[in-house]
Amino acid sequence: MSISKFLCEKTSALAVKRERRKDARPGELLDAALDLFVEKGFAATRAEEVAARAGVSKGTLFLYFQSKEELFKAVVRENISGRFKEWNEEFETFEGSAAEMLAYCMTSWWDRVGATRASGITKLMMSEAGNFPDITAFYQQEVIQPGQALIRRILQRGIDRGEFRPLNLDYAIYSVIAPMIFLVLSKHSAGTCGDPALLGNAEKYITSQVDTILYGLSVQPAGKPVKGKA
Repeated sequence: MSISKFLCEKTSALAVKRERRKDARPGELLDAALDLFVEKGFAATRAEEVAARAGVSKGTLFLYFQSKEELFKAVVRENISGRFKEWNEEFETFEGSAAEMLAYCMTSWWDRVGATRASGITKLMMSEAGNFPDITAFYQQEVIQPGQALIRRILQRGIDRGEFRPLNLDYAIYSVIAPMIFLVLSKHSAGTCGDPALLGNAEKYITSQVDTILYGLSVQPAGKPVKGKA
């Protein structure tokens, strides 16, 4: 092989490697940012720390994200709010009962978000939202409101089909949201919010919460309790 051909091939290989590295950077930055936001919170996380953990310069980070706030929004979209499209599509095609759909909603949210690193964003928002109104407004618009709307649709579906009694949905949605927030807070508080063994029995916990939502504390009607997944 000639020297010129060898150098040409090496140059091409390096160019491809650089291009792949460039393409990978946004994902690496989002992963690093998620880790640091969950570990340290929003206020304490510095842009240079995110860049260093991702293995790039601070300048490179700002090529992709104009500010720490924009980086945080991208993390939320990547890990939580970007999932609402698929969740709503699942709603449209779900063939089970409303009770099964509610159970599926809660267990699938836990599997896809609650049990992952992204669940730490919930704790971050609860502790720091008051100090960052712009981020709070963003989170309300892209996470809270779509999440509440989806739960409302599930409950309304049950009412329309005669499976659930008429409810004040403005408040009934929190019967679904509250136990999931408690589970997340238990996960990120070293068990101080509840039994430390709770996370090891998350599926049983969710099944019990679904059962309580559906039947309250009264004697259950005949039939088996609804299982956690459809």
